[in-house]
Amino acid sequence: MTHYGLPYFLEDKTGSLAGSDFVDIHDRMRLSVRCTARDAHRCAFMIYNMNPSVGGLLKPCAVLDFGPNNTLGTVAIGSGCHIPMTRYLTKVSPLGSSRTRKFIASDGQEYRWNWRARDNCEWVCQNGKNYMVACYNLKLPEEPPYSGSSGCMLTIEEAYCHLAVEFLASLMIMRYIAAYDL
Repeated sequence: MTHYGLPYFLEDKTGSLAGSDFVDIHDRMRLSVRCTARDAHRCAFMIYNMNPSVGGLLKPCAVLDFGPNNTLGTVAIGSGCHIPMTRYLTKVSPLGSSRTRKFIASDGQEYRWNWRARDNCEWVCQNGKNYMVACYNLKLPEEPPYSGSSGCMLTIEEAYCHLAVEFLASLMIMRYIAAYDL
């Protein structure tokens, strides 16, 4: 893989929790979040890697299965088993905010999402050394509307691009927690 020294800037096409495409502005990566089931009992999403290099039939890279009444459900990353979201993405402290949570990624390292931890960032993901490895920004109110885009952006440091699906899955859960005040 060629390294450019540039983070991956994944443009969130809709900005919606109901599903979106996340496309790197330099066309190095394409991820897609699709709602595949929605009824009174559950709401399920699949995350797909849409990169041409993947080839073949599309298989989900992650599955997010939320419970009834917008409750947290289960998550499966890769070909792993479904585990409760509250076990995958745990509160940093029992009495702390539900908008600060940590998870162990496939590289065995701990990462932590924080809501509005830095200026101009809606969500910030840091590694165990407090280095920002990913962030999610909303479109600023003073920015003009964009054609075919929400103006929101998931930025992932290039050295962590192999964890992009895990960052996107955990971010979707964090956004869901904030949206439904869980």
